[in-house]
Amino acid sequence: MPDEQPDWAAAREQMVLDPTVTMLNTGSFGPLPRPVFDRVTAIRLKLAAGPTDFYVRQAPPLLWEARERTAAFLGTTPQRLVFTTNVSAAINLVASGLRLNAPGEIVMSDHEYGCMVWCWERAGQRQGLGVRQFTLPTMATDPGEIVAAARKAITPRTRVLFFSHVLSPTGLILPAKELCALARTHGIISVVDGAHAPAMLPLDVSDVGADFYTGNLHKWLLAPSGAGFLVVGPGNEDRLQPLHVSWGYHADKYPIGEVARSTGPDARDVYGSTPRVRFLEFEGTRDFCPWLAVPAAIDFQAELGFDAVRARIADLAAYTRKVIGDTGLSLATPAARGMSGAMTAFNLPAGVSAPKLRKALWDRRIEVPVIERPDRLMVRVSHHFYTTEAEIDVLARELPACLREASGAA
Repeated sequence: MPDEQPDWAAAREQMVLDPTVTMLNTGSFGPLPRPVFDRVTAIRLKLAAGPTDFYVRQAPPLLWEARERTAAFLGTTPQRLVFTTNVSAAINLVASGLRLNAPGEIVMSDHEYGCMVWCWERAGQRQGLGVRQFTLPTMATDPGEIVAAARKAITPRTRVLFFSHVLSPTGLILPAKELCALARTHGIISVVDGAHAPAMLPLDVSDVGADFYTGNLHKWLLAPSGAGFLVVGPGNEDRLQPLHVSWGYHADKYPIGEVARSTGPDARDVYGSTPRVRFLEFEGTRDFCPWLAVPAAIDFQAELGFDAVRARIADLAAYTRKVIGDTGLSLATPAARGMSGAMTAFNLPAGVSAPKLRKALWDRRIEVPVIERPDRLMVRVSHHFYTTEAEIDVLARELPACLREASGAA
């Protein structure tokens, strides 16, 4: 960590941002720091200039380096790290590749990301399993309340416990380690949607102890879009089948005729992976340049200092709670330490049209999501190190008028 406090204005200048937009939505898509943009662009130029040379000769050592660096950053080993396009691809890989005992059920909270709920519904339909959601105490003041809710939901029929490390709708941080331990004591497979955790939290995947931990690197780490991952926990190395059957399916058969057999399923091979990893990861010809640029994203925030970045985020969260709260909106994210991070949500009044509100906000060039839940409407503010108090002030100043427009009031 740097000895001096980072110059946040100078750090913001290194971000590729549209100066006409008030950007408060890293939680959906993170922008790129200039060094990361330059790195992925340079790699893509190599790919464009000589695809065969790139895929066969240049990429494998770069891929292994990216795997080692990313694994170390996440708190795991390269032998357990499978790169994916995003967290959705990683969860689909798990849900489609697992073979579960039927009859039974897949249990999850009632605040999971919508398309991931569909993913498990399809998996359940294919394997004769039900999908059941339990009510999450979203304004809990203690992590134990969340664990207690999950414990109450588990039955002898439960085969999988699926949950988000950080909730997408509200930014609530769930006690992932405790929930995985709960699943383990009941012989239940734990699958974690860690879409928002890497870089936002000081994540140590091995310590979390999930059977399968998935995540995005294009959000809070600010890696290029197309960089996600799956970490396979101990004892689960051979539990999954790949989504794609390609050249990684048989470790002893190589398409280019190389003498490339590794000395074991977890030994590094000539493709920048291991036989076990390649079995799940390789999908044929694809652009995996975003994976190779992840080390540049790690280096960028490491130079600022991850602790300093998280402290800056906490300061911005406190500022957001104050100035947006002063508009009269109530918090939808607990303020308790350890239960909230880089996203703060607020409840919106009844009678507001979500489409109209989105339009009103974007008419003012404010990029902030309006979250629709069955029982309420929310606005969710993301605050990364490059966010300024002035941007949050813009939202606070314009939001009342936007709400009037979206409710049909004069």
